[in-house]
Amino acid sequence: MSDIVPPEKRHEMMSGIRSENTSPEIEVRRWLYHNGIRYRLHVDSLCGTPDIVVSRLKVAIFVNGCFWHRHSGCKLAYVPKSNCSFWQEKFRTNVERDRKALESLESAGWRVIIVWECQVRNGSYRESLLRELCQSE
Repeated sequence: MSDIVPPEKRHEMMSGIRSENTSPEIEVRRWLYHNGIRYRLHVDSLCGTPDIVVSRLKVAIFVNGCFWHRHSGCKLAYVPKSNCSFWQEKFRTNVERDRKALESLESAGWRVIIVWECQVRNGSYRESLLRELCQSE
C-alpha cells in the first residue's frame, strides 16, 4: 500500500515532530514544579540526555512517546502500514538506544524513571512518579 501523502508533505510533517518540550513532557514538568520538586532539563552530559534530571536525588526522568519508544502493549505503539521495514528498523534502533542509555545511567548510580505518553494522557503517572521519587530520598 502506497502512502497517501506526497513525500514532500510527509517530510514536512515528520520534521515538525519535536524531541524536546513535548506536551507530555511539559505536563510532567508542571506537576513536578507544583509539588516542589526542582529539576534541570535535557542534561546532555548524561547518557541519553534525560528529559528531566533531579540532581539532588540523582534521578533521571525520560518522558517517552509510546509510538517512538515502543511502549509494550499500548495502542499508541502501532506500526504504520506503509514502509514497514523502515519503521521496524527505526523502532529497533530507538529501543536499543534507550536500553543502552538506561544501563549506562544505572551503572553510573542514577535511578531512571520512564514516564509514558499514555500515562500522562490519563493522569496515572502522578502516583507512580511520586512513589519512585520518594524512594530516592
